[in-house]
Amino acid sequence: MAKKPTKHSTTPATLALTAAGVAFSQHVYAHDPGASSYGLEAAQALGLDPAQVFKTLLVDLGAGCLAVGIVPVERHLDLKAIAAALGAKKATMADPGVAERITGYVVGGISPIGQKRALATVVDQSATAYQVVYVSGGRRGFDIGLAPADLLAVTQGRSAPIAR
Repeated sequence: MAKKPTKHSTTPATLALTAAGVAFSQHVYAHDPGASSYGLEAAQALGLDPAQVFKTLLVDLGAGCLAVGIVPVERHLDLKAIAAALGAKKATMADPGVAERITGYVVGGISPIGQKRALATVVDQSATAYQVVYVSGGRRGFDIGLAPADLLAVTQGRSAPIAR
């Protein structure tokens, strides 16, 4: 049974998960505005293996077509691999301002779940090695844990080797 969000943890991501009946856990930590990597900060603050904590990155496939790549925080998104996974010729990182406007979240707190507009989503295949993966819950200092299969289902995503 999905955990009902509390007043302090209600984000579009938690609302979407609750509406979909997806079980998830909530993990709040004190965000350091000076942190150089939001994802690694989350893994360290929560005492989690960085390979199990995933970051949400937006890519531009050209002609204004955006997509989401979800990779472990300790690794980098392979732009050629995500382009290939989505049948595009190439991919570049999306402008942060555009990413915020399209998703409705701020950089460092972009959740792959509950975005303002549904985008094609690819989750790195390494996620399937875990029973639970952690992604941003929709704001800095807040992650959610859920099964990789549920992450794929709720984002209507696909799995592919997109991390390097």
